[in-house]
Parts: sequence; structure tokens; C-alpha cells
Amino acid sequence: MKFVYLLQSVSHPEQHYTGLTTDVDKRLVAHNSGQSAHTAKYRPWQMVTYVAFTNILKATEFEKYLKSGSGRAFAQKHLW
Repeated sequence: MKFVYLLQSVSHPEQHYTGLTTDVDKRLVAHNSGQSAHTAKYRPWQMVTYVAFTNILKATEFEKYLKSGSGRAFAQKHLW
């Protein structure tokens, strides 16, 4: 199972991050411990939402969509 997840910085609420993982709890711990260069400076992070996929290709496509302009607009309107 793959999960597309959305994070929001607690200290900088305007900062968001979208990612893909097989373990959302473990990945959130990794982000909050500074293991990701892209998110380390905006710690701590909180999980906003995640979506589970059984199809890895669909999960990858959804993550890519959420990182696009229209996907960010969709997330802002429906997921944040």
C-alpha cells in the first residue's frame, strides 16, 4: 500500500509538503527529526491528511498532480 500525504508546518503554517510513502507515521517522524533536507528548516510538521492507494502508479500520479499548479489549488480548496 502507498500513501500520498500532506504536511503543514506548525511553526510556519503557510509551508506545506506533499509526499509519497509506505508508512505515514514513520515518515512524519523522519520529517520532524530533520532527515529530509526539504522540510528540516520548517520543523515541526503535522499530518494534515493522507490517501491510501493499492495501485502504486495511481499513487505516484496523484502525488505528481498535487504538486502541480491545479493540484495545489485542489488541495488548498478540498484537503487543507
